[in-house]
Amino acid sequence: MTQDNVAKLIQPEAFSDPLTEVLRAGARALLAQAVEAEVAAFLAGHANRQTEDGRQRLVRHGHRPERKIMTGLGPVPVRAPRVRDRTGAGEGRIRFTSAILPPYARRSKSLAALIPILYLRGISSGDFEDALAALLGPDAGGLSASSIARLKDAWSDEHVRWSKRDLSAKRYVYFWVDGIHVQARLEEDAQCLLVIIGATPDGKKELVGLTDGVRESVQSWRELLLDLRRRGLSIGPELAVADGALGFWQALEEVWPQTRGQRCWVHKTINVLNKLPKSLQAKATRGLQEIWMAETKKEALVAFDAFVETYGVKYDKAVACLVKDREALLAFYDFPAEHWKHLRTTNPIESTFATIRHRTVRAKGCLSNKTALAMIFKLAQAAEKSWRRLDGHHHLPKVIRGVTFTDGVEVVSRQAQAVAA
Repeated sequence: MTQDNVAKLIQPEAFSDPLTEVLRAGARALLAQAVEAEVAAFLAGHANRQTEDGRQRLVRHGHRPERKIMTGLGPVPVRAPRVRDRTGAGEGRIRFTSAILPPYARRSKSLAALIPILYLRGISSGDFEDALAALLGPDAGGLSASSIARLKDAWSDEHVRWSKRDLSAKRYVYFWVDGIHVQARLEEDAQCLLVIIGATPDGKKELVGLTDGVRESVQSWRELLLDLRRRGLSIGPELAVADGALGFWQALEEVWPQTRGQRCWVHKTINVLNKLPKSLQAKATRGLQEIWMAETKKEALVAFDAFVETYGVKYDKAVACLVKDREALLAFYDFPAEHWKHLRTTNPIESTFATIRHRTVRAKGCLSNKTALAMIFKLAQAAEKSWRRLDGHHHLPKVIRGVTFTDGVEVVSRQAQAVAA
C-alpha cells in the first residue's frame, strides 16, 4: 500500500469551519458594541455627579483582562470595561456591573441549559469535554468532569431554593399532576418524582411542584400540597387533571376540597384496554374515543352507555375500570370548549418528561436520587420556556369567577340577555 492511498481523517478538534469563524468574529464585535453602549448609558445616567473640584465623578478606566465566554458558537473572547469612581470608597462607591457580561461568567445561559439535556440523554460527565469539543471546538474548556460535578451541586442548591419560593402572589386555574419513576445507579429502589404543572390566569404553564415521593402515596402528595399551601398558595385550582392514582385524589380532597377532578383519558384508555383481549382493543379504542371526543356531554353519556352495554357482560373488569370514574372522566364538559384539548389528558407532563419516563437506561446515568432530581429539575426549567399557552386563555378569568359553562359554552342568564336586548 502506498502513502497516496491512505486518507487521513479529520479529527473533531482539528476541524475548521470558515463560516463559524466569521460568525464568531461577528459575535465578538456585536458583544463589544453592546457592552460599550451599556457603559455609555451608565455614565450618562450619572453625568450630574461631580467631585468637589468640579470634575466628573465617574469616568472610564480601561478594560478588565480578556476572558472567553463559551457560547453556542464556541469560545468568544471579551473584555469588560471598567468605570472609576473618583471620590466614592467602600459602601459609598458607585460600581458598574454589566448585565450582558456578569462578573466571572464563563458560559452563556443557553449553553448552561444544554448541559443537563446532554447529561439526561446519556452523555456521562467524563465524556463532556470530548463531546463539547466536537460541538464547540477545541477551546471548549472549563467543562471537565469536576466542573460538571460542581454544576450538579449548584443545581441541587437551586432546586432547594426554588422549592422554598413564596407563592402568595400566585394563582393557578388548572393543575396537571403525575408521578415520574426513575432509577439511579446507586439506589436499590426506583425513585418517584411528584410533578405538578399549573396554568396561570393568563394561560401560561408553570412548573409548580417537583419533589421526591414514596411511590405515589397519600402521605407524599399530602406533604407536597400542604407545602404549597404553607408557602402562600391558599386557593387551590379549579380543576386538577391526573390519572386514577388514589394517593393524589385523597390528598387533594383534604387540602383543597373545592377543586374538581378530571381523570386522564390516555391513562384510562390504557387501563381499560389492558383488561380486554388484543383482538378487541382496536375496536374498543374507537368506542372510548367516541366518548371523550363527543361534542356534548349528552352524546358522551350515550357513547358511554353503549360501551358498557357492548363489553359489560363478558368483560366486566374492563367496564368496571371505566364506570368507577364516570363523572370525573366527563368533568371537562363544564369548562370552556377551547380548553378541552388541554384538560382531557396529562399531556403537558407526559410530553415534557417522556425522555425520562421511557429512557430508564439514561436515567441510570445518575448515581443518586439527589442527582437525578437536580438534573430533571433543570430539564423541566429548560422545557418550561417553550411550553405553549392555553387556547382560549381569555376564558380563564371567567372560570375563576365561577361563570357556568355547559358543553363548553358560556351560559348567559336570562336577566343578562334581557339587558343586552
